[in-house]
Amino acid sequence: METEKPARRRETEDRRNEGIASGVEGFNERARRAVNDQQLHDSIELFTHKSVAGRNAVLNALPEAPELRERAYRIKQETMANLDRYLEQMADAVEARGGNVFFATDGEDAVRYIGDLAREKGAKVITKSKSMATEEIELNRRLEEDYSDLGLEIVETDLGEWIAQLAGDTPSHIVGPILHMNRKRITEVLSRTAGEELPPDVEALGSFARRRLREKFVTADIGITGANFGVAETGTVATITNEGNARLVTSVPPVHVVVMGIEKLVPRFTDLSVFVRLLARSGTGQKLTVYTNFITGPRGEGELDGAEEFHLILMDNGRSKLLGTEFEEALYCIRCGACLNVCPVYRQTGGHAYGSTYSGPIGAVITPLLKGQGEAKDLPHASSLCGACWEACPVGIPLHDLLLKLRNQQVEEGLAGKAQEIAFKGFESTMKRPVLYRISSRAGRLAQKPLKKDRPLPGPLGAWTGSRDLPPLAEKSFRELWKEGI
Repeated sequence: METEKPARRRETEDRRNEGIASGVEGFNERARRAVNDQQLHDSIELFTHKSVAGRNAVLNALPEAPELRERAYRIKQETMANLDRYLEQMADAVEARGGNVFFATDGEDAVRYIGDLAREKGAKVITKSKSMATEEIELNRRLEEDYSDLGLEIVETDLGEWIAQLAGDTPSHIVGPILHMNRKRITEVLSRTAGEELPPDVEALGSFARRRLREKFVTADIGITGANFGVAETGTVATITNEGNARLVTSVPPVHVVVMGIEKLVPRFTDLSVFVRLLARSGTGQKLTVYTNFITGPRGEGELDGAEEFHLILMDNGRSKLLGTEFEEALYCIRCGACLNVCPVYRQTGGHAYGSTYSGPIGAVITPLLKGQGEAKDLPHASSLCGACWEACPVGIPLHDLLLKLRNQQVEEGLAGKAQEIAFKGFESTMKRPVLYRISSRAGRLAQKPLKKDRPLPGPLGAWTGSRDLPPLAEKSFRELWKEGI
């Protein structure tokens, strides 16, 4: 069996999530280690620079990009305002085509449904296409633990996800799961799986992966995918990928299961033309992804491919509680990863520092919303509030505003530290009073004189200079220069 033993993966995940669960270690501690990891920095810089350059090029060549962005926002807004109706329409359309629909309140419901289905079918091998929804509910680990008597072999078939699975690791980016790994590390992982030393050559490693994964494709009893979009009008599920694995997962096994967050719905099939044009450009800098698949129910009479059974799991897992709130816009996300690529915080820390399935600005927003502020209270502060994420978002989600609202919520709920509360109240008071502002500016210029640029600040303030330069304050303020006529 090529997949990593469950115990090893659990151990890795337990170490990574230990801080969030225990409260001992949070984003700041994990980020501090990541900032000092030069190999991680090099990998992130290479990936994000290429992604951002590609995105900018293809969007600049698309004159109607701003209009598409506005349309995408309005479509999502309409969908969330009528989500109950569209969910019913989606379910009716799937069932009319011979498919099965299950509404999962949370991850436990989804895991139970799939586990019971595997038991009913006598399944032994399950192949999976890349799915953030199944990562969110830790589907692999839970199936291995809760249904251990079935001896299930669960195989990720996206190349990056498969390598992460073999390494007992978790994805660090929505689009590039193993961008934190270099070629040497990938070669080590695949060589261990092969039982022999493989050359650090892309073609050789890819060839080995294809051989091993094809064995799983042809023997799989159940195929599991996520969904980029679900069309309420027709009951269609759209999967948009750059590898052919999703087509094999959805068509070769006799049973196909889709785990889809309820926010992935769009009302009409024509709406897909808006999102498909934006998703590839924003996520990978392509005009169109290599494989854009539309699946509407199980294989019909006279059709040559497709699964014999089709199961759609519409998963809530905390999403519905955001409807009608000031945080509803977080549900508009189409998981392109563009906000991660431009975020100055993510580009320094990588994805694992967030301690969550979702990282970057969108992760800093939805993780506290889905899991609770107490469990992820550091994340809303993992942002410079520069607004780059909003500018890059193909749907126009104001992530910086949502992060500020989450910070306000922490203060209202008493989750903010007393020192932090005092500091920001002092800052607010100073910024509201010109006299205090002028006095503080002068005091700051005097206080910095004994400090050298490369010397850390004393006491608690040292956290700022631990990973940042401290530029000196100007000798004269803008107002002073203005009065002097300069």
